[in-house]
Amino acid sequence: MSAPNFSVTAIVPAAGIGSRMQADRPKQYLTLAQSTVIEHTLTCLLAEPDIEMIIVALAAHDRWFAQLPLATHPRIKTVVGAAERANTVLNALQEVTSEWVLVHDAARPCLHACDLAAVLKAGQQADGAILASRVVDTMKRGDGEGLIAESVSREELWHALTPQCFATQTLLEALSAALAAGATITDEASAMEWAGFKPQLVAGRADNIKITRPEDLSLAQFFLEKK
Repeated sequence: MSAPNFSVTAIVPAAGIGSRMQADRPKQYLTLAQSTVIEHTLTCLLAEPDIEMIIVALAAHDRWFAQLPLATHPRIKTVVGAAERANTVLNALQEVTSEWVLVHDAARPCLHACDLAAVLKAGQQADGAILASRVVDTMKRGDGEGLIAESVSREELWHALTPQCFATQTLLEALSAALAAGATITDEASAMEWAGFKPQLVAGRADNIKITRPEDLSLAQFFLEKK
């Protein structure tokens, strides 16, 4: 259960082009089970009553989002993103008025309500929280030339997923400072880590996949059908 008067704004970075998909449009606009990828993602978020607003950060010349039925939903607004994800999220954060913020990838359409609820609950405590899954495969580090340099222990290794939930002002300050310092920021948690915080890891379902390659579409469709 959420705390009394808990409200959160969700940010959905959707300014990327997804070049690895080799498609005629960004991956979030590819069709998946009769809807676009981003429509599945937004529908998951809209079903959560604690999310009062969703801010979708789009590329400056995006011509697809406005054509979607969800584009006129009263709980959805758009902002212009940037070339890098961290800057895109920072742009969206300027529009957030709620105390808490949740960031979720546009290309993760298989999010389950139970995982969303779990990260929202954990995010209200301490230094925020992220969904993650434990690494179960044997890990290898390459040598830069396609050969194995060493095996890496998978103990306490996790795959970082989204959503990620933090106090809005804390994330804004951490992300701004990290970018100003030239730090490499790969997700919101990495900005928080850079600023000295230790976000909570919340074990999430492994089917919360991010669509990155063409074969991921058929896998996501399978997961959605099972969902």
